[in-house]
Amino acid sequence: MTTLSYDAIVIGGGAVGENVADRAVQGGLTRTLLIEAELVGGECSYWACMPSKALLRSGSLLETARAVPGAAEAVTGRIDVEKVLNRRDKVTSNWDDSGQVGWLDSAKIELLRGHAEFVGEKRLRVTAADGTVTEVEATHSIAVSTGSAALLPDIPGLLEAQPWTSREATSAKVIPASLAIIGGGVVATEMATAHHSLGAEVTLISRGKLLAKEEPFAGEAVTSSLRAAGVDVRLDTNVERVESGADGHTLLLSDGTAVVAEKILVATGRVPRTGDLGLETIGLTGGEWLKTDDSLRVLGADGEPITWLYATGDVNGRALLTHQGKYQARIAGDAMAARAFGRTVDLEPWGVHAATADHDAVPQVTFTSPEVASIGLTAAAAEKRGFRTRVVDYPIGWVAGATIHSDGYEGQARAVVDEDRGVLLGVTFVGADVGEMIHSATIAVVGEVPLNRLWHAVPSYPTLSEVWLRLLETYGRPTA
Repeated sequence: MTTLSYDAIVIGGGAVGENVADRAVQGGLTRTLLIEAELVGGECSYWACMPSKALLRSGSLLETARAVPGAAEAVTGRIDVEKVLNRRDKVTSNWDDSGQVGWLDSAKIELLRGHAEFVGEKRLRVTAADGTVTEVEATHSIAVSTGSAALLPDIPGLLEAQPWTSREATSAKVIPASLAIIGGGVVATEMATAHHSLGAEVTLISRGKLLAKEEPFAGEAVTSSLRAAGVDVRLDTNVERVESGADGHTLLLSDGTAVVAEKILVATGRVPRTGDLGLETIGLTGGEWLKTDDSLRVLGADGEPITWLYATGDVNGRALLTHQGKYQARIAGDAMAARAFGRTVDLEPWGVHAATADHDAVPQVTFTSPEVASIGLTAAAAEKRGFRTRVVDYPIGWVAGATIHSDGYEGQARAVVDEDRGVLLGVTFVGADVGEMIHSATIAVVGEVPLNRLWHAVPSYPTLSEVWLRLLETYGRPTA
């Protein structure tokens, strides 16, 4: 069998893998191959970020309209579920990746469809859906960008119930009459919001508090809002067993109660897609996260980086977010090209080839009602890390922009300040449409902008961003 040779190879054609390949080509690795077993564009485009936000958007707009007199009176009907689903299908291009493939062609990235397995150093065997096998090798480097899959907990009877994961929840053609969601994180809360707005009777079962990685007030606000909307939220509760029958599925809970639902959605975490890549042939263990250095080179069993192997996106477990994976992809692609041509590789913190933001400057938006937008460290995380901090809170509903936005606007802003350096370690916004404000906080955190300079960043009036001024006033203006 003839082995095809390329400068660089990327396994996984999602948003992350596409960006690795693009940067590699732009850096001079003109013969770059992208291998994809499903759809080019990956999880985010077809089963995660894009379809989930499409499902949430109509309900969010309807809620905002109902909170503004004049607009509220114009809202006379219920949400049109069929049209929401049709729009979701349009956003996902009806699960057709021809547009993405066209972009690959324009970027001069070669595509090979099939499942890739390592058969040696820099060597892969790719098996297509029809059984055709192609062997390929990389002259310089290979990047693994295969993402993650839903974790299914070991609950008796759960597998027999054929539960949904995020894939089925975002691509459903019919909204179930009732939906039981196991989990308390981003996927669980967003899908509870979306499916409730589309008419499902939703029960959300979490073994702890909601959005536990965020500031506590964020999860509390989302919990209150879901309950006020009619979602049955069960906190600090475990599912001990699932029994399925003709009338649906019965979830038996640790508090002695039971929940009956037509469908079950499991949203309890993610696992890396590394179990079937043949990693054992190159001295690694399949089924585990691929640990990397800051230039995204995979670390071997001895803790040293494997010079030719990279891992980007969810698969490395650094920050399981599409935007963070794309950030890693740009860095990895640039590093691959730089090393291939003997150019200088900048591994200093915040350097060109160092994914420094993965550690303390990861932004995230949860599109619930209210939205939760955050960047950097929470107050608890900063304290645990040993920073000397001051926490500043301010109700977003008190700024003029909130009054204009909608009647009865409720929200909260928090800034976590490093008192020794006078810079922000973290910022959290909770409220309607705060996701559009988080990048200002991201710039402040990443740039380590001193608070005395932030005083000169004047927010436009009347907008929600005026909360920045109020946070600074609450902290206190520097005297010199």
